[in-house]
Amino acid sequence: MVERGRFYLLVFIFAPLTSIESAKILTIILIGGSHYMLFDEISHLLHESGHDVNMLVQLGNPRIKGFNYAGRNNSYQITTWSANEEYLTSFNKWFLEQQKLFLQGRETFSTFLDFMGHLALQCEWIMGDADLMNSLKGEQFDIAVIDAFNPCSFLVAEKLGLHFVAVHGGNFWSWYLAGLPCPLSYVPASFSLLTDHMEFWGRLKNSMMFLSSLVAERMIYAQFDKAIKTCFPAGSEPSLSELYLKAELSIYNTDFTLEFPRPLPPNVIYVGGLLSKPAKPVSQELEDFILAAGENGFVVVTLGSMLSSVNLPLVLKEMNAAFSQLPQAVIWRHLHDHWPSDVHPAPNVKLVDWLPQNDLLGHPKARLLVTHGGLNSLMEAVYHGVPVIGIPLFGDQFDNMVRVEAKGLGLTIQASQLQARELSDAMATVIGDKRYKTSALTLSHIHRSHPFPTHQRLIRWINHILQLGGGNHLRPYGLQLPWYQQYLIDVILFLLVTVSMTMYIVIKILKRAMGCLRRGGKMKEA
Repeated sequence: MVERGRFYLLVFIFAPLTSIESAKILTIILIGGSHYMLFDEISHLLHESGHDVNMLVQLGNPRIKGFNYAGRNNSYQITTWSANEEYLTSFNKWFLEQQKLFLQGRETFSTFLDFMGHLALQCEWIMGDADLMNSLKGEQFDIAVIDAFNPCSFLVAEKLGLHFVAVHGGNFWSWYLAGLPCPLSYVPASFSLLTDHMEFWGRLKNSMMFLSSLVAERMIYAQFDKAIKTCFPAGSEPSLSELYLKAELSIYNTDFTLEFPRPLPPNVIYVGGLLSKPAKPVSQELEDFILAAGENGFVVVTLGSMLSSVNLPLVLKEMNAAFSQLPQAVIWRHLHDHWPSDVHPAPNVKLVDWLPQNDLLGHPKARLLVTHGGLNSLMEAVYHGVPVIGIPLFGDQFDNMVRVEAKGLGLTIQASQLQARELSDAMATVIGDKRYKTSALTLSHIHRSHPFPTHQRLIRWINHILQLGGGNHLRPYGLQLPWYQQYLIDVILFLLVTVSMTMYIVIKILKRAMGCLRRGGKMKEA
């Protein structure tokens, strides 16, 4: 009887994954790096669940060496677009210079605006490619799944007339874009570097950071004004702020093992950990290198998909010197042809162009991950219970590392203060102090104990939207209200005016009454 009950339970759980008819889905990813890796996994999962998936990929932008950009065998289809070679050469040269600045701790908002300006120019070219747009329209897709980091993804979906699901590749730092509730007393604003435990001055800073983030978003949207005016008919130009709220679902690549608890509306789903999987055996070459370190184990070093190609001798020398002081072996992802010739890797360091990060973190002798603080890497560290040293470089990585420290998973070193001694001491602390490993294992247990695995959550919710033809039943009505109604500014002003008028009238009446009493008293005396 018990076995039969378990059978019916499994049927109930998995039936929604298999009962829906195949849909035609367009996934849109117009930048490379970790965003591409996430969308490769999403596209493959949708294909495996029975859907006909076509991924629109922009070629030529900085990509990950060692990763297959031709898609997967027997999986989703690919439609590609690329800018001209002259522009790409110029853009990639500019982008490489920005990466060098990141490694020196010199990220600025103006640089980010310049980057968005490049994305906006590329967007104008993409939407102006009549052959591409007509080809995609002819496919008659049922829905699009888009990368929310690049505003162009929203514009392309709108240009094609498609309903869409927005995937936010980072944490909840863009929560106000999707209309999430924002109790600033305990939900940190982007770049605030605050936790959910705030004293008065923290709440004041958080409020100011939130207001400044609204101004920053307007400046980012302005970069796309020309593309919108050029590519949409006059009088029907979409608003980016409205397009963000138009998503049938907003999916976030994070998880409450790292994220601070916060309220979420029904149309917001979190799927952090899509790239985390049980570890496979590593190559014999890597295994031999690991075994040579004995019980000391090894450290994985990777600063993201882009930074592995940066040749910055001063920074690399400091990191190399720090690794040389470790008893552990170090597997460091950095392209050999971009490594400075006058820097000789320490004897315990192995440089590799590409490393199987998930499999290495799942190795029983993995002791530490040194990372830039990207969410994909952090979620893999959580999944496998490996402590972290973070060197945040740009974007949401700074806020991610605040969460890492708050959860006891590791420590942060600022790129501008990256010295051999500081890095060496931090690594020795995290490896030697058992509290970090204990916290990592606790977070791993929490993450793996979720009622439904991440990939099931993703597929079940997208299938739900496909079955019902949209997600209006999940979208709070408040998203349709003007901001002053959402935050009850009109009600507050009405109450203030009402109370003020009432007090004014009462005071006037009291003054007149007092005047009458005084005059009455004087008449009696007379």
